[in-house]
Amino acid sequence: MAKPNFIELPGCDPIRIIYEDRAVLAIDKPRGWMLVPHSWRKTNWNLQAAIDSSIRADDFWAKSRNLTYLRHVHRLDADTSGVMLFAKSEGAMQTMSDMFESRKMEKTYLAVVEGVPKELEWTCELPLGPDPLQFGRMRVDHTEEGRESETHFRVLQKNERFTLIEASPLTGRTHQIRVHLAQSGCPIACDELYGHVEKGFRLGLRAVRLAYKDTFTRRPVSIIAPAELFLKDFGFTLSAAQRQEKWSYRPAAEP
Repeated sequence: MAKPNFIELPGCDPIRIIYEDRAVLAIDKPRGWMLVPHSWRKTNWNLQAAIDSSIRADDFWAKSRNLTYLRHVHRLDADTSGVMLFAKSEGAMQTMSDMFESRKMEKTYLAVVEGVPKELEWTCELPLGPDPLQFGRMRVDHTEEGRESETHFRVLQKNERFTLIEASPLTGRTHQIRVHLAQSGCPIACDELYGHVEKGFRLGLRAVRLAYKDTFTRRPVSIIAPAELFLKDFGFTLSAAQRQEKWSYRPAAEP
């Protein structure tokens, strides 16, 4: 039975599957879908709940794969698009979760920011924690409650209006890239929490790459989400040679 290369859910365009093997499946997550707790079924755009419902209904994309289990390994903000990884079994879920926790998973984002950073390349290590004055917002927190956070940034291009930055978070805190860039004086374009909304634009953040070494085959895996349309929206282009150079697999150090 041929497997479709997309997930079809009610009320939305098909969601493209960009990578799959026996253990995992990766999608190009569209903007708008939330990875809220599974119990929040009242949320219409709960991606995990929608996928579970589709599997139970024996929808063709799932039935053709004999799927009975598919769980998100990590989260992306609702307005962030790009590579989203799912595990096909509880064992794969544990393995991939451990990879994120042990920092063996390479994560690459493209961020379009307002202003021009002071440096072409830098690392931000400001600790983060929830903002007690605004639910859902994070802040820099130097108290004992603040959690260690680290993001490496590199300027790729500039135009008359925006700066394009490659962001590589080592840790995985909520809104980490958004807060770290706002603290640098260059908030992400159209970020309503840490910058400001500009008519005609959406949040300038896209997850473009996950890379890791498969624990079973020991082979490198690099999952790339297309970025051409995202870049075009903000007046940027990136050549194939640049993408290969910036996003080639760099194996994490062995423990």
